Amino acid sequence: MTTETVQQSQQSRQSLSTSAARNLATTTKTAPQMLGITPRYLLRALPWVDLEAGVYRVNRRRGFILGDGLISTYVDGDGASRVIAEDLRELPFLSQVDSPLLTALANAFVEREVAPGELIVDADAPAEQLHIIAFGRAEKRATEEYGSDALLAVLGDGDFFDATAWVAGTPMPYRVQAVSACTVLSLDRRMLAELADREPSLRSHLDAFSNDGQPADREHPIDLTSGHSGEPYLPETFVDYEEAPREYELSVAQTVLKVHTRVSDVYNSSIDQVQAQLRLTTEALRERQEWEMLNHPEYGLLNNVVPSQRVRTRKGAPTPDDMDELLARVWKQPAFFLAHPRAIAAFGRECTRRGVPPQIVDLFGSPFLTWRGVPLLPSDKLDLKGSASSAPGTTNILLMRVGEDRQGVVGLRPSKVPDEVEPGLSVRAMGVDRQAITSYLVTSYFSAAALVDDAIAVLQNVEVSNYHDYS
Repeated sequence: MTTETVQQSQQSRQSLSTSAARNLATTTKTAPQMLGITPRYLLRALPWVDLEAGVYRVNRRRGFILGDGLISTYVDGDGASRVIAEDLRELPFLSQVDSPLLTALANAFVEREVAPGELIVDADAPAEQLHIIAFGRAEKRATEEYGSDALLAVLGDGDFFDATAWVAGTPMPYRVQAVSACTVLSLDRRMLAELADREPSLRSHLDAFSNDGQPADREHPIDLTSGHSGEPYLPETFVDYEEAPREYELSVAQTVLKVHTRVSDVYNSSIDQVQAQLRLTTEALRERQEWEMLNHPEYGLLNNVVPSQRVRTRKGAPTPDDMDELLARVWKQPAFFLAHPRAIAAFGRECTRRGVPPQIVDLFGSPFLTWRGVPLLPSDKLDLKGSASSAPGTTNILLMRVGEDRQGVVGLRPSKVPDEVEPGLSVRAMGVDRQAITSYLVTSYFSAAALVDDAIAVLQNVEVSNYHDYS
């Protein structure tokens, strides 16, 4: 711009320009924003138990010990599927046998490929083999009393069938049909009989299992009588407790925040720099806390769902039928579903397709979808499993009952910690070092516990990329 042009511009302007006025103005600033902050509905919806000490002991009535209900497999160097021998202890009659016997049985499994729609085993056929699904999906079906076909369960990797019929040599009580291409490992009953003839310990376990079967009640019974008349002798009983109840130690998430004294001394107006740093650090710790409470290998809720409380989707996408199945597992005062936002959207599409739009309820100042009156709370800590070259992925949906008084799921935190700024979270000044940097130790203590097995259930492998064409 030439000098003549500038002079003409100044002569034509009749007031101060906004760019010049900004030099005298004070800007209005926001507090630092952070994309990773979520509502953390799990932390808000869970009832919290304040611990006087750092350990929470869950005393239970004595019950039967179960594993994860799956027999794991692996692929060897030749590309063949093999059974992990120690995982055969999931079968009750093999839980106490020696490892060499398990290895012999594992090596005797025969692999075969099953095409979609093909029967793996038919109902009423002799149960001459024990089958394990190494890869794929199958359906367990039976004929109902009035002749209709009933879907009993959806089977996937690691599921096996039918141990009771296999040991007893009775006909199969249901049929199993492949839904996708399946790799099935099968073990002949003859192999089990030969090993039992050589090993008296295995024979005794098989005989005990054949006589008793698997316990219908997972807790040791309390002898009672009812409906009697006259003066019969009443049963005598007691309630047995677990001798080694599970204990939950508080977990910890920590970091050291560093702030230079020059920053906190001269750049504190109008936003306190230390408080802004601490706020965002605290938010990050709380986000990690929610992730750990769901995914930690020891106390994470996803890893503490017992086999009987795990449900596989019928078709992949989360349908109303699948959600009803979850409600049938947690039927005693269910509190809320917890799902990834993509899973909630997928469930909404399935409801729209069926013409059953979910009701809306207001919680925490926001609207939420519900199913059968139970709200669906979103959480991005339920990970989506997939890759860049595949569909958006699969995830899990949790349903839980909450509260100590309801024998549900509870969050755990200390009742009081030094320098506490929030429940279970402390900020402790660590001093100034020789570089004039102030350090703050930020600590969060927490854990989670499901008091009884039926307090929580999970819908597994939920597909979130299924869309419908309504045209």
